Amino acid sequence: MHTGGFAKWTGHFEDERERRRVQGDPDWGQSATLHPAVWASIQRFQVGEDGDGANLVSKADQAGDADYGQAVRLFIAEEQNHARLLARLLAAGGMPTLTGHWSDTVFVRLRRLMGLRMELLVLMIAEVVALRYYRALREGTDDALTSEVAGRILSDEERHVPFHCERLHASLAELPHAMRRPVMALWRLLLLAVCLVVAADHGAALRRLGIGRLRFVGDVMASSYAVVSAVLTPRPDAWTSAS
Repeated sequence: MHTGGFAKWTGHFEDERERRRVQGDPDWGQSATLHPAVWASIQRFQVGEDGDGANLVSKADQAGDADYGQAVRLFIAEEQNHARLLARLLAAGGMPTLTGHWSDTVFVRLRRLMGLRMELLVLMIAEVVALRYYRALREGTDDALTSEVAGRILSDEERHVPFHCERLHASLAELPHAMRRPVMALWRLLLLAVCLVVAADHGAALRRLGIGRLRFVGDVMASSYAVVSAVLTPRPDAWTSAS
């Protein structure tokens, strides 16, 4: 299938990689002090950011667009960098990383159920939830190192969402027109279910970060309208973060 137009995304990811190289890492010599509930929350998100992405790469390569395949590899490298940053943040606070978490296991299994379209739809749920979470982490603590790490990750996630929107737009265009909106309506229902689980699982941390469970769910669901519009319209690259 032709999925042209992704050479620009390869360029965006490569430019960002060079910017990170010049910028360097945060000052890990700083200590990090957070409430235990926030540390536990970060540990779970760190697990979700980790992974080799081999399944996604394989499906991207099968799509038949070398530019898209390369862009996916660069996207995965950014996600792996997020896992590294969070691991270093945890270390700065004297906290260990987790070897796994049930929520990450469920997401991985869901993503592998079907082809690239399903993989991206499930992945997009994690990305949209992450946008609100990292904004809360950036703004909800007075710990400088935590705010910097969260801000760096948030900046990347704000690019990841339109990247996936563009590919999903091409994928849904293969479906009959009458099926496209129902697919995205089902996606929003699954997003809501995931949001409720995240809000329950991370509720104590969210309260410490100044955002209650209901507000977290409401903000994520409100942002999803822009995502749905970007996937369904001919110009998904016009998506801008609702955050």
